[in-house]
Amino acid sequence: MTGNIHSIETMGLVDGPGIRTVVFLKGCPLKCAYCHNPDTQNCGGGKSYTVSELVNFIKRYKRYYDVSGGGVTFSGGEPLLQSAFLIEAIKALKAEGIHVALDTSGYGDESYYKALLPLVDLVLLDIKHYDDLAHKKLVGKSMNGLLKFLSYLEEHKVKLWLRHVMVPGLTDSKESMDQLFHHIEKYAKLVEKIEILPYHKLGVEKYTQLGMVDPMADIPEMDTEAAKFYESYIRGLLEDSKSQDRKTISRRSAV
Repeated sequence: MTGNIHSIETMGLVDGPGIRTVVFLKGCPLKCAYCHNPDTQNCGGGKSYTVSELVNFIKRYKRYYDVSGGGVTFSGGEPLLQSAFLIEAIKALKAEGIHVALDTSGYGDESYYKALLPLVDLVLLDIKHYDDLAHKKLVGKSMNGLLKFLSYLEEHKVKLWLRHVMVPGLTDSKESMDQLFHHIEKYAKLVEKIEILPYHKLGVEKYTQLGMVDPMADIPEMDTEAAKFYESYIRGLLEDSKSQDRKTISRRSAV
């Protein structure tokens, strides 16, 4: 079995805990207006790896994973498009004692989810928007795929880091954070971390190189300090929710 891989980044520090190797798979069913990797959207191109070739490459960095609490993160594109390959690769990595994270938007073939998700140590889930109509406009699909994926994460009790790209004039407000939290509150027990990622223009040159039109060419970058403020705000909502859950459990135990 082979996987179609765009690129591999070693010594990554932001896509999960510790030092990580990040494997970017080709292909994505979404067309995010703010995509900074448009070169991964197409399923064609890339380099073909067998499971053993990929695992042998990744194993070279195992000592860094071990000392830092790191591992491997599968990203994209959308890694769920290659779930059959992912399942076999993750099984082999777990046999080597390597931590595996999945960086995804939650859109793939759900027939693989029950086999895939129990193998994954952590899911980094990118939530594009909280409103279905705005979600369709922003990425080209409704929220149904995301909500279905979340239900599988809840079923399998997968640890979560939630991510949201904040775009000026789109979701940069407390009201937007309140609405976003409304959608994720029922999964609070699974959520270890929420990250608000400020929209940036680091991928603008790729659009030119690919002969593509940047749909957000007129949108400025998100102010990083403002993004930190909103991240602190929604993290506070998460902690309040968890605190209420703990109090409820404590009261029930006392009865």
